[in-house]
Amino acid sequence: MKSNLMYLVPPVSRDRIISQFPKWYTPEACLQFKENFHAQVRTACQRSTETAGLKISKVVVVGDLYVGKTSLINRWDTAGQEKFKCIASAYYRGAEVIITVFDLADIQTLDHTKQWLEDALRENEPDSSLIFLVGTKKDLVSDAVCERTELDAIRFAKEMRAEYWSVSAKTGENVREFFSRVAALTFEQSMIKELEKTAGHVAQIGAGNLIKLEKSMTEIPEGKTQASLSCC
Repeated sequence: MKSNLMYLVPPVSRDRIISQFPKWYTPEACLQFKENFHAQVRTACQRSTETAGLKISKVVVVGDLYVGKTSLINRWDTAGQEKFKCIASAYYRGAEVIITVFDLADIQTLDHTKQWLEDALRENEPDSSLIFLVGTKKDLVSDAVCERTELDAIRFAKEMRAEYWSVSAKTGENVREFFSRVAALTFEQSMIKELEKTAGHVAQIGAGNLIKLEKSMTEIPEGKTQASLSCC
């Protein structure tokens, strides 16, 4: 007989708990200016006490060779090589988040991000993916160079309908903030879809693996919302 029980994964660590909606990097290239999770999402989260079933969201990271994708996130890299072209479509398909990466110290890699995004979007339904444009290796450029490059990057981000961030994987600058932002927006989008499917019923938070919550973590202060994240 096939078991209906879902597998339990290890408890969520405290640094993966988001109680406030993460802020954007710059208002000039921001997806959403909200400061709190959607009211229905907050209500659904507050119903959960012992466990929360969260769906895994697919995130793809694309960009030129050596722009710092692997350093930014430990994920399979198509690397732009011809021998990977035949499997790229499967890699892109079903992406809920597309992160396009370029090197702040190499402006040419920014020019290539539009093509990378087009390739990824070709395998997904219109408006089904959250898009981020990320400049890496911020530690390698001066503040003046970074500022000039960001002006171009923000223009690209607006054309790509993406949210822009600058990070440094070496120093850790903005990395945690960026992934918290990605996780929060993705979690909220996934939750809203779940709630729409279960209109008129008490919605379960997803239907994926169960994540055990420590008792102290389920005691949410008034006005706060808990989103347990295991995406990164």
